[in-house]
Amino acid sequence: MAASSKPPPEQKIIAPYGSWSSSITSDVVSGAAKGLGGTAVDSHGRLFWLESRPTEAGRSVIVRGGTDAKEEAIDVTPVEFSVRTVAQEYGGGAFSIYGDSVVFSNYKDQRLYKQSIDSKDPPVPLTPEYDGPVVSYADGVYDTSLNRYITVREDRRESSLNSITSIVSIELSGNIIQEPKVLVSGNDFYAFPRLDPKGKRLAWIEWSHPNMPWDRSELWVGYISDTGDVYKRVCVAGADPTIVESPTEPKWSDEGELFFVTDRKSGFWNLHKWVESDNTVASVYSLEAEFARPLWVFGMNSYELIKEQKNLIACSYRQKGRSYLGVLDKEKSTLSVLQSPFTDLMNITSGVHCLYVEGASGVDPLSIAKVTLDDWATSVVDFQIVWSSSPTSSEYKSYFSSPEFIEFPTEVPGEKAYAYYYPPTNPIYQGSQDEKPPLLLKSHGGPTAEARGILNLNVQFWTSRGWAFVDVNYGGSTGYGRAFRERLLKRWGIVDVDDCCSCAQFLVDSGKADGERLCITGGSAGGYTTLAALAFKKTFKAGASLYGVADLKLLKEETHKFESRYMDNLVGGEKEFFERSPINFVDQFSCPIILFQGLEDKVVPPDQARKIYQALKAKGLPVALVEYEGEQHGFRKAENIKFTLEQQMVFFARLVGRFKVADDIVPIKVDNFD
Repeated sequence: MAASSKPPPEQKIIAPYGSWSSSITSDVVSGAAKGLGGTAVDSHGRLFWLESRPTEAGRSVIVRGGTDAKEEAIDVTPVEFSVRTVAQEYGGGAFSIYGDSVVFSNYKDQRLYKQSIDSKDPPVPLTPEYDGPVVSYADGVYDTSLNRYITVREDRRESSLNSITSIVSIELSGNIIQEPKVLVSGNDFYAFPRLDPKGKRLAWIEWSHPNMPWDRSELWVGYISDTGDVYKRVCVAGADPTIVESPTEPKWSDEGELFFVTDRKSGFWNLHKWVESDNTVASVYSLEAEFARPLWVFGMNSYELIKEQKNLIACSYRQKGRSYLGVLDKEKSTLSVLQSPFTDLMNITSGVHCLYVEGASGVDPLSIAKVTLDDWATSVVDFQIVWSSSPTSSEYKSYFSSPEFIEFPTEVPGEKAYAYYYPPTNPIYQGSQDEKPPLLLKSHGGPTAEARGILNLNVQFWTSRGWAFVDVNYGGSTGYGRAFRERLLKRWGIVDVDDCCSCAQFLVDSGKADGERLCITGGSAGGYTTLAALAFKKTFKAGASLYGVADLKLLKEETHKFESRYMDNLVGGEKEFFERSPINFVDQFSCPIILFQGLEDKVVPPDQARKIYQALKAKGLPVALVEYEGEQHGFRKAENIKFTLEQQMVFFARLVGRFKVADDIVPIKVDNFD
């Protein structure tokens, strides 16, 4: 029987927190972890999306949706291909559709291919074959006037740690594969090449070390000659040293106006437009809210110009932990909020008399919704989910724990941080009044990122078994403006650690968690915060680090170019690099730790986990290390997602939980314990 169809008992069974049985199994979680890599609409108005499938070893597939509810979605990508780019390691912008064709990056060789959507013809390569997957492409657009494809290229042929990024064009006519033609080069990084409707102006974003794109970036426009070269350039935003800003997401209207998002003056990413006649910038609408996200991946699309209503812009924005869908009138400078069940929004794509919105909520997993507006585009007349990352999740609704948005005081007087708290929830079991639940605190990655209060079966796996769970937005997180984001500058390993500890203590003081059973987990930068919290504080009793950082100096030497100078702004100089690295303070660790690491990780190489594991083992602490063959940064294979989840839970239960898990899990060997 489905979980939701189980009749609840007359009275809930009282059982120790953490020991409850749940229908949300690790198989359910790992099988429901499909990812979404973007959406597009073709000339016929058909919706396409890119989904990654853990059950197919993380393979990513372009899927064409049905034209109505009766027509099933079909895979466009042939089985021997996987659509994924590793440009800047995090990828994004891996495909683009024009007419009846799609251009995509193939994961295995990183070449670009062109494929006819409706024919059975196999994809044909557009870019040269090099000695291995050493050149990647992302964020491409079609240039119909010159029959070419303009895209960002990351070239790692000379150095994998110091790649060369540029904007190039690729010919689409003829059968001879040519070397791409460089249009724009010379800076460290490029993104968002966007061509105007006449093919005469190209906009793009660029930035240079040591900045990340959310620190400082520049918006440029280049004028294109009849031969397709960029012959003149104008910097639209970002060059004035007196204005701190990070422009992003440029977009041309059908009339040739250039819109973009920047955080000049207010510190919040708001919509602006370029006044070409005198090269100035005008605000479209001002609000203390974020109309964009940090540029971790290529191809983000936070707003769309509504073609049926030339003066209107559909947008998503984020304010105090919640997303809103809205329509901006660029002429009147007014904003209308549209009703939507989603409380968290990502990308928006224009359809035919509709919008396709990527979003989620506390009861909806990551989904794509078709949003139909009235004739004036001021209200929603129909909202229909057309794709779900977890289509069977509603079967487990009776087990769901709803996220509670909380503010808590930090160690800095007058400053607050934020989190989503999930109480233990189960339709059959409840805890004793004499017991407080164990707490698992999650520190998100990035660290310039954000915890989001959406339905995630990974979280529900814990809460449905009697754990309290909290996802923290420490100082440095996005979604709250530049000032909050920059709390972490020069203080990574301090502010994030303090805020996580403050949040845990806040929940203990509120009676929502057992102070003797506080555990912490995190991946990547969150793994670093986990290790730093365990090294420099005594708040937590156990921790799990997923591909986390133990040695900041080693990371700077070994990581990829995109993040190689990130830590200069986050940490400081050589002294701070030493003092903030957990590997240098092994003597201060005092509790059990489990580590998980992918052996193909280029962002946080495997040496990080191995070094801290050996040091903790030598010290005599209970420690375990799990390594996965073939996994890169973040685990994409269902069997590894499942194993990681199970082993974290049984590790915490055995070493600090004082309970036995209901699931039949064989624990791995823990050094200095078993």
